[in-house]
Amino acid sequence: MKWYEQPLHTLSHAQWEALCDGCGQCCLNQLQDEEDNLYSTDVACRLLDTDTACCTDYAHRSERVPACVTLTPDNLDDVYFMPASCAYRLRAEGQPLPEWHPLRHEGSKEPMKKAGYHVAGHCVSETKFKGDLEDRIVTWPLS
Repeated sequence: MKWYEQPLHTLSHAQWEALCDGCGQCCLNQLQDEEDNLYSTDVACRLLDTDTACCTDYAHRSERVPACVTLTPDNLDDVYFMPASCAYRLRAEGQPLPEWHPLRHEGSKEPMKKAGYHVAGHCVSETKFKGDLEDRIVTWPLS
């Protein structure tokens, strides 16, 4: 059994952090309708580097962006907004990592990019966006 197949509560901090595929989808603004359905947009948090899908201040992200949630094994059940492809969500649901996940490819993000799950180059920063979020709803993977 590979370490990422173990129960989430058994992972070390380093393993927990490595489980993230770095897709950036959780850093995109979402909309919620009256029936509590969530819709992802291609408008990213101001801290996300839209060219790399990396947070520009990961260590202080929750302080600088109060709505940013730091995932832990203890709060994972409460973060219903995580993308369906999220490794944390999948593992919490007892599902395997997707075939394109970087951990299945020696850290390479190329399979994830080819599968359409990586937001780099496919989003705009909320600091540059002007308009209605409703006009920017997207469905991942991008085709």
